[in-house]
Amino acid sequence: MKTLILVDIQNDFVPGGALAVANGDEVLAVANRLMPKFDLVVATQDWHPADHGSFASQHDGVKVGDVFSFNGVDQIAWPDHCVQNSYGAEFVAGLESHLIDHVVQKGTNQLIDSYSGFFDNDGQSTTRLAGLLKQHGATEVAVMGLATDYCVKFTVLDAVKLGFKTKLILPGCRGVELQAGDIDAAVEQMRSAGTAVMRAC
Repeated sequence: MKTLILVDIQNDFVPGGALAVANGDEVLAVANRLMPKFDLVVATQDWHPADHGSFASQHDGVKVGDVFSFNGVDQIAWPDHCVQNSYGAEFVAGLESHLIDHVVQKGTNQLIDSYSGFFDNDGQSTTRLAGLLKQHGATEVAVMGLATDYCVKFTVLDAVKLGFKTKLILPGCRGVELQAGDIDAAVEQMRSAGTAVMRAC
């Protein structure tokens, strides 16, 4: 079964959003073009409580971009984003969401962040994504979305660890690039882990 995973194509991650990825809206055309070509389409959705601990606003003296220890896990402090039931958490209007078969919400636990669509950042708590894919008999996945160097990367790496044959659809991704070279390093890490990097689609 050919499965497409769309990662976090939400208002807060495109230009004008609280945690905008440069040119993030450009992934819409790729997603809309590819969805009809897959047997199963699953979208992940960042879905944070308003007091989520990854938000800089929840910590005195912590600024956006700072790295701090959050329940024993190194955490980047982010602006408030993708708060449950907010406009920022909604899928971008141009996404043909009627073609999405299932939505998996992540980052719902106030005490731990979740970049990957499969696991929280402590690697212990799971979302329902792996079980959903296995329930449908999926053995291979193609992944695209936002952002290349965070949620896409960790979703891809976990897909490989879980035994799925995994492709990264690079034209359908855009990255944060907090530090110069982050996106290229992320792509190389995914490739080295055994991911097929598709540079055209």
